[in-house]
Amino acid sequence: MKSSTVRGRWGELQLERVVELAGLSRHCDFSTQVASAVGDARVRPDVVVHLAGGRNLAVDAKVPLDSYLQLLEAPPSEHTALLSDHARRFRSHVVQLSGKRYWEAVGSPELVVMFVPAEAFLDAALQADPELLEFALDRNVVLATPTTLVAMLRAVALAWRQHALGEDAARIHALGRELSERFDVLNSHFTSLGSALGKTVEAFNATVGSYNARVGVTARRLSDLASMPDGARDDPHEVNVAPRAVPTAVHSRFSQP
Repeated sequence: MKSSTVRGRWGELQLERVVELAGLSRHCDFSTQVASAVGDARVRPDVVVHLAGGRNLAVDAKVPLDSYLQLLEAPPSEHTALLSDHARRFRSHVVQLSGKRYWEAVGSPELVVMFVPAEAFLDAALQADPELLEFALDRNVVLATPTTLVAMLRAVALAWRQHALGEDAARIHALGRELSERFDVLNSHFTSLGSALGKTVEAFNATVGSYNARVGVTARRLSDLASMPDGARDDPHEVNVAPRAVPTAVHSRFSQP
């Protein structure tokens, strides 16, 4: 851990584990090492968390441990000075991170999260510099340990679920309105078909009445003649069944706003 390169990679791995622990999925809810530009400068935050509504939040892992590691091995007489130097390094990282303006690169609210991979590191800095958190917030930097970052990202995950539910509700409402309109069209077709069937029945019954009153009488007289062959003739009967009326309220539940 005395190598800054090793510490940096360890901090990035811890950050990715925390983000996944919070319930976010890689490439869907967050992305890693996304290169962007702020003016002429190229920036690459460790993690970009995708927020509901098309916004993003940049998170960068920082592990300022030089003074902290010395503190663990130093005599008590040197602790105060080393704690002050530890806090000073935190302030330096805050200033550097604020100057990168990640929020302009990733399209986020005007802040960036500085992830500290262990609670003890930040606690030690706050002992020497109680105003460190306010100093960071004034520069649009949020200091977050694994515990606070998990809570923050759980809120992000909840917002995604609510966003998905809202989109589903809107889609259901749109489909309901579409279904209501199609029920209206289908209802008009049923009404037209029922009317046509009713007219067909009326025409059929009128034809039967004409047959029985005009053609049937003559046919029966003709069949009564001795020279005509015997044969039973069934006269047609009227149809007494009418189409049912289509209920107009069948689709009313779908037409509510």
